[in-house]
Amino acid sequence: MSATVLGPDGRPRCRWCAAAPEFLAYHDTEWGFPVDDDRRLFEKLCLEGFQSGLSWRTILAKRENFRAAFHGFDFHRIAGFTVADVERLLNDTGIVRHRGKITAVVNNAKRAQELLKREGSLAAYIWRFEPKADELAAPQTASFSTASIALSRDLKKRGWSFVGPTTVYAFMQAMGLINDHMEECVVRKRAIDARTAFARPV
Repeated sequence: MSATVLGPDGRPRCRWCAAAPEFLAYHDTEWGFPVDDDRRLFEKLCLEGFQSGLSWRTILAKRENFRAAFHGFDFHRIAGFTVADVERLLNDTGIVRHRGKITAVVNNAKRAQELLKREGSLAAYIWRFEPKADELAAPQTASFSTASIALSRDLKKRGWSFVGPTTVYAFMQAMGLINDHMEECVVRKRAIDARTAFARPV
């Protein structure tokens, strides 16, 4: 089976983006493009945690509901969530109602605040774990890596939850720390250009 599929414009794309209608725009405009915005990075780490044991289609379909429930993933606001907020979220049918994952977001928001004080920004910290070219596997052949293991371990050491190596690897793929578009994918070159022009946060 080919690793790519033709999109509506007749050009090849990573096969996974044909699995659901909503995947195409996400694949073409978000996945693999570098991000340095702290809130978006925090959001993606949280959503990858929610995806654990579920499909990305489920999470993507509920993304706007998640954003509304968690105040746009403003970790400063989420860090102040109370037990009552957790109960409110457990009754929110628009999101994944999993107590452990919800409390992990609240916990991780507090950890993000601590990291911000120590490191200056979440982005500067995250991008220190960008893998070198010779550390990369062939596109879409790995579910974790040396870099994702290292970031996962460091986050856990800092008290973060639901940040295992596979979750972190998916996060790194999505946020552009890795360009995992297939070689034949029409979007790969755009992701390469975006990564080339991207100023790594310090």
